Amino acid sequence: MRNRTRRRAPGKTPAMTIELVPLCTATIRLAEPFFVPDTPLGTRVIAECRSFDVTGERITAHMKGSAAADWLTLDGRFQGTLDVRTLLETDDGAPVFVSYRGRIDLAAGADAATSYAAPLFDTGDERYLWLNRIQAIAKGAVSDGGTTLVYEMYEVA
Repeated sequence: MRNRTRRRAPGKTPAMTIELVPLCTATIRLAEPFFVPDTPLGTRVIAECRSFDVTGERITAHMKGSAAADWLTLDGRFQGTLDVRTLLETDDGAPVFVSYRGRIDLAAGADAATSYAAPLFDTGDERYLWLNRIQAIAKGAVSDGGTTLVYEMYEVA
């Protein structure tokens, strides 16, 4: 049988595949937000996290302490840029710092919004060093008038 290898034009890189490996579900409960309108970058919306729970086959963790928030920036069309940071503690005691940026469209209201994010994880715990090597992506749905956000997170492989 003839070899049917596709040839690419000179200078083109070979096509890559992207696999999404399920990582966890993150459920975030937010406090009533603070608004700082009319800044040079738009309206700042600071939403502190009341809880941040992560459940998955490879990691289960909960928010440690209370220094967690979304430092959202909204433009005049209600397009938002996420800036979230929190400290988690795994069910076996490992500290894991999580940060992510992303986008959310709030033009149709909070409960109709879908959020897209790119989480990064930082830890020094030997059991979870694999988290330092991955890029995650997440898609989330907002509910309860904007006070609950549930993300499905995936490792990009």
